[in-house]
Amino acid sequence: LVDRRESFAIVFDIVDIEFGKRGGLSEGDKVFVWGLVSQAGRGGRTQGVLDGLEENGIEVVYLEIDDATNADPAAGIPTFTGMASANSDLAGAIFDHGNLTSTAQTYLQSAGLGPDDIYVGGFDLSPATVSAVQDGYVDLVIDQQQWLQGFEAIAQICLTHNYGFSGLNINTGGGFLDASNVDQIAPLVEQQIR
Repeated sequence: LVDRRESFAIVFDIVDIEFGKRGGLSEGDKVFVWGLVSQAGRGGRTQGVLDGLEENGIEVVYLEIDDATNADPAAGIPTFTGMASANSDLAGAIFDHGNLTSTAQTYLQSAGLGPDDIYVGGFDLSPATVSAVQDGYVDLVIDQQQWLQGFEAIAQICLTHNYGFSGLNINTGGGFLDASNVDQIAPLVEQQIR
């Protein structure tokens, strides 16, 4: 079995290196994190995000994604707008959920926040997320590269069946989307390759 702590340590590094540095965050800044830390296994990614921010002296405003928002991200609009109005000094936000990341532009607009008002990061690519990056509402998206997840699983089955290879541990989560590469990757998102 793969040690999930190792893979979530990678999330810590991503937050530490990519989000903090690209976003120009510094000690004492405040970042909102919306995640699923209470879910066994899945919550490790959120915990890696929290640890990466807190290790760098970033003040974290954390909310657990409620069941209604988990099922329908639009249900979280009042939650986000309430959080944003209570924390007008936010420097950033991380949505640790693909569907919430794809709804980030709606959240920010509903809270009266414009492009570049806060540095926004999230996970997983979708056409809505690509549009939010192009419009300046989302700044950094970590791409799990799901096509590779499917391809590598089938390749592993074939290698094990035909040659007896043992399991491979391949981290496909190292892809990033931001303003510098969104136009190159957008057609791949539309084709559901990225």
